[in-house]
Amino acid sequence: MSETFGSPKLLTIALSREHGYAAGVALSSWAVLQYMGINVMKARKRYNVEYPALYAPDTNLHANAFNCIQRGHQNTLETYPQFLLMLGLGSIQYPFASSIGGAIWLISRIVYFHGYATGQPEKRRYSAFGYIGFFTMMGCAIRTIYNLVRA
Repeated sequence: MSETFGSPKLLTIALSREHGYAAGVALSSWAVLQYMGINVMKARKRYNVEYPALYAPDTNLHANAFNCIQRGHQNTLETYPQFLLMLGLGSIQYPFASSIGGAIWLISRIVYFHGYATGQPEKRRYSAFGYIGFFTMMGCAIRTIYNLVRA
């Protein structure tokens, strides 16, 4: 008898030690975001940028310095959902490779943040190696989805 479209399939996931690595990378990402956020708060105080302003006004003598620190953090927040999605989906079937990719991406975000925080935004480019990690997670996610659809 042929299977009807849309009929539910049972999916069982067995977690291995490698899945713990992926969970560790996800938890470490929280620490990276907190580190950046604390640096933004310190910069707010140092450069006298009051809430709720997201960026320092052009009239602030230290606008570029603060804004570069803020952008380093903000850009990471903008890309964070994609990171979590790729890490999560890729880790279903390829937890070790996804974890390595995730760790590379996190290290690159710290490099990105520090490069940007120098006040010379072009230094954020030193973090380009993070794409290796991101595309590793993406490849794992795509392959996992392909395997799930094919099952």
